[in-house]
Amino acid sequence: IEGIKEASSSVSIEGIKEAADRIRPFVHRTPLLRCSFLENSILGAAALVGGGGAAVNGSADEREGPGVFFKCENLQKVGAFKIRGACNAVSLLKQENPETAAVVTHSSGNHAQALALAARLHGLRALVVMPKDSPKVKVAAVEGYGGEITFCEPNQQAREDTADLLLKKHGGTFIHPYDDTRVVCGQGTVGLEIAQDLKGLDAVVIPVGGGGLLSGTAVAIKALTPTTRVIAAEPVNADDAKRSFEAGEKKLNEAPPQTVADGLKTNLGDVTWPLIRQTVDEVISVSESEILSALRLVMERMKLVIEPSAAVGVAACLRPEFAERGYKRVCVVLCGGNLELDRCALFFPPLKSV
Repeated sequence: IEGIKEASSSVSIEGIKEAADRIRPFVHRTPLLRCSFLENSILGAAALVGGGGAAVNGSADEREGPGVFFKCENLQKVGAFKIRGACNAVSLLKQENPETAAVVTHSSGNHAQALALAARLHGLRALVVMPKDSPKVKVAAVEGYGGEITFCEPNQQAREDTADLLLKKHGGTFIHPYDDTRVVCGQGTVGLEIAQDLKGLDAVVIPVGGGGLLSGTAVAIKALTPTTRVIAAEPVNADDAKRSFEAGEKKLNEAPPQTVADGLKTNLGDVTWPLIRQTVDEVISVSESEILSALRLVMERMKLVIEPSAAVGVAACLRPEFAERGYKRVCVVLCGGNLELDRCALFFPPLKSV
């Protein structure tokens, strides 16, 4: 327990700022976009809006007035925020142990892609464990970045056991997809950019799976704009964060969650949970139908490709209880855009004609 406390306490705004400097050559500073339809749906028609899909340009309205701002990590390298944490972890690893030849991880896709690319950029081999039901688009991307994939059964124990076997067979260093302070600091650069680009935010809404993005972003937001509320969003079918938050102690998903948001199936970590408990104000859970409805709205109205995990935060903002909070300036993190296009027919059945 003491080790866990020490690890989580090492995630700080200073560490996040250092991570930002470290990863700057390797990642994009992603844009903030607005959408009049979604803005009105979330805040109400009286909200001041920019044009649908308009980028933030520093106008007085955007600096101070009402609005909903979407942090587009779906436009990040590898199509998700994960490249931030992976690059920070691999860069630090190379500094501390120049003789390292390989990195090992387990991931349903986005961290796997990110680590494969980060390893290639730093001249390392990437050995990746992926559940056998991982989206094909993510498997293909990992292979494209040079990752060497070993498939496993779709549960946490199988992931960990298979990664251990690879470490014993090949050596290398394990980099956890979220429960690693180096990774958390890298993901926290999302919050750093939000706080630098947007002033006077009432709330930031962030999807949560294992909690790397949520905990890192929350640490940055609370350090730089402490009055801003940090709200986590997760599928009701994978609601370990909500149950943990309500109980005041970490609660696990007892069975593999069945949710379209494949990136949010993992349980909170030993590093991420204490940070979340300290910095997050609320957790909102959403249904599968709400996730798919939000996914469709973003794709149709903003013309952005996002994956279901990214739609979870949008779905949370569209819930009636969110509107009751009276927020006027909100930022929603679109965490990724690796959508399996072959499954769109299942996600979006034909609309009934009027």
